[in-house]
Amino acid sequence: MKKKIAILGSTGSIGKALLNIIKKNKNDYEIVLLTANKNYKEIIKQAKLYNVKNIIINNKKSYEKLKKNNIKTKIYNNFDNLKLIFKKKIDYTMNSIVGFSGLDPTLKIIKFTKKIAIANKESIICGWNLIERELKKNNTEIIPVDSEHFSIWSLLNNYKIKNQYQNKKLINEIIITASGGPFLKKPYKELNKITVKDAINHPTWKMGKKISVDSATLANKLFEVIEAQRLFNIKIKDIKIKIHKKSYIHSIINFNNGLIKICAHHPDMRIPIYNTLDIKHSKLTRRDVNYKILNKLDLTDIDTNKFKLIKILKDYPNKCTLFDTALVASNDELVNMFLKKQIKFLDITKKLIMILKMKEIKKLKNIVPKNYNEISDINQFVRLKTFKQSIN
Repeated sequence: MKKKIAILGSTGSIGKALLNIIKKNKNDYEIVLLTANKNYKEIIKQAKLYNVKNIIINNKKSYEKLKKNNIKTKIYNNFDNLKLIFKKKIDYTMNSIVGFSGLDPTLKIIKFTKKIAIANKESIICGWNLIERELKKNNTEIIPVDSEHFSIWSLLNNYKIKNQYQNKKLINEIIITASGGPFLKKPYKELNKITVKDAINHPTWKMGKKISVDSATLANKLFEVIEAQRLFNIKIKDIKIKIHKKSYIHSIINFNNGLIKICAHHPDMRIPIYNTLDIKHSKLTRRDVNYKILNKLDLTDIDTNKFKLIKILKDYPNKCTLFDTALVASNDELVNMFLKKQIKFLDITKKLIMILKMKEIKKLKNIVPKNYNEISDINQFVRLKTFKQSIN
């Protein structure tokens, strides 16, 4: 019997990569739902190619245009319609929606899926306590798709994250790696001359504009440490970042029993995506071990005087609070302003640190979110405050 799957954010890079994998394994999978924000032309093509019965598209204009197309697929405008789509639990869901907008769909679809693979770090950072509650309530398994977190999950023997793997007793420290982005060797004084084109030109990974800028400021690694704390129940002080330019080693776990486990693979997001699926009849293209990289790993510390955002981790809470949402929202707004050429590259870091030091923001460290609406309100509040503080 074919396994039923849903792909949230199917028109993005992760969604497309998953679809290409499914294309080679059509006899094993049936796609019952695809979602997108506004790329209705691409999602129509996908729905026809994979014979998908249901589409959710959030943007109202795109929804109206999509409704005019003569296709058999059922079309919905929001995630409140999931109960009409799923009569019982499906086998697998991929959430590859970009940014904060991925949190609400995550919380809503957990009850309808046996397994959720999540490439949306903002969901985990801002709403982990709500997600964890839903996972336990609905007996749903979660698998992180980010290469660093997937590698940690793999090193922990694919043990279900909700059981926490007794991490406090077993693990001494976790090390995640960072390529260092495009400006690793560039002097700090030259960073204010960085253009948008410079910032989105990542040396190792092919990614979207927003995450490429986050990689350039190392905000992405800041987020990944917080995400790892939430997922694996390890204190932030016990999660280290090392620069590894080749992006071949993705994580290292130093266990209390003396063992050190290392996860390595080529910098290709198809690898973690493929391994979140239970595929038995095919394999990815074979690649030989790169001994040139393994013989010279060259792991080094981050220069925090240059990449100042990493200093935020020094007194960061080891639990989910509304401060997480403030961090994500402010950074998102600043990156958006940079991409629109409204602020300079270094302003992203300077203004983010300034916003997080405000009294009304710092007090959020003591408030655990009770529901999605509370998180959404803070998200809107901090975005507006960030814009107003940065536009002059």
